[in-house]
Amino acid sequence: MDKMLKPVFLGALLTGLLALAYLVLRNFVTPLAWAMILAYISWPLYARLTRLTGDKTVLSALLMVIALLAAIVVPSVWLTYLLRDEVVGVYHDFGELLRQKPVLPEAVGKLPGFGPEAQRLFEQLTDPETLRARVLPWLRGFSVGVLQLLGDVGYLAAVLLLTLFSVFFLYRDGRQITREVSRVLHLVMGERVDAYLATAGATVKAVVYGLVLTAIGQGAIAGLGYWFVGLKSPVLLTLVTMFFAMIPFGTPVVWIAASLWLLLQGRHLDGVELLVWGTAVVSWVDNVIRPLVISSNTSIPFLLVFFGVLGGLAAFGFIGLFVGPVILAVLLAVWREWLEQHGAEEFPQG
Repeated sequence: MDKMLKPVFLGALLTGLLALAYLVLRNFVTPLAWAMILAYISWPLYARLTRLTGDKTVLSALLMVIALLAAIVVPSVWLTYLLRDEVVGVYHDFGELLRQKPVLPEAVGKLPGFGPEAQRLFEQLTDPETLRARVLPWLRGFSVGVLQLLGDVGYLAAVLLLTLFSVFFLYRDGRQITREVSRVLHLVMGERVDAYLATAGATVKAVVYGLVLTAIGQGAIAGLGYWFVGLKSPVLLTLVTMFFAMIPFGTPVVWIAASLWLLLQGRHLDGVELLVWGTAVVSWVDNVIRPLVISSNTSIPFLLVFFGVLGGLAAFGFIGLFVGPVILAVLLAVWREWLEQHGAEEFPQG
């Protein structure tokens, strides 16, 4: 009887300790998750640096943390400085546009069949009272929210310091931590855990290279177009484009809206140029490069990665950008393994 109760007692004790550990660490889950992601994607660089320093892990970890700090803080400070003025400028310019009755380009209104309907819809959408009642409050709230986020330096700095502090120890003790975690998972799940870990790692790389880095590149390319046509808030529009680039078919929303803004201001040539740039160049990155990058890093369907990103963002915030696809990827790996083990014998081919 004692032999039967002992595993139950140990299981209950472990469950209780895990629950208590979660209560202790729940406020630090986000910095720890970011630290693990940063350590994982930058581990090859850390390993090379460790070899160059003669296997001095502490020195290598410290140098990596300093490099990460510089890579994060310097662009953030610069962007914060630029965005403060640009967010206020966008709100001011939109108010000015409302005071001047926007007019649909005459060439569009004369298009057969489409023109009159476009004119009627445009007049409804640009009615000053409608825009003041619906758009201005939203734009005011958005501007205030962005400024509050940019001004909340204390909270963001605390998260950053906790993340980098954790990254240092993940670098220094990463090999030992990996061995211990792998051993525990093997004891619990057996050899199949190797496939799950490989799938999770490949998914993180797919998200980083196929979504995040591609979105940054796509936003930068779009930003060149915004700067070339002389838009007043190119940095803000570039950042918005980068964010929308992580959402399926989200990027055209930004550059099409910017093109329409130019057309409404009577800058028809600039508006058409930006439309051509967005269609021919910016969308090419989204439609060609992104699927190729994701498919080359993982066997997970491209659509599943996108749903994981959207669902992860909704459920966990920005960290869900990585957590969501990993959860779906591991689930898909379990599903495929189950089919391989049981599908052939339970559902024989006729």
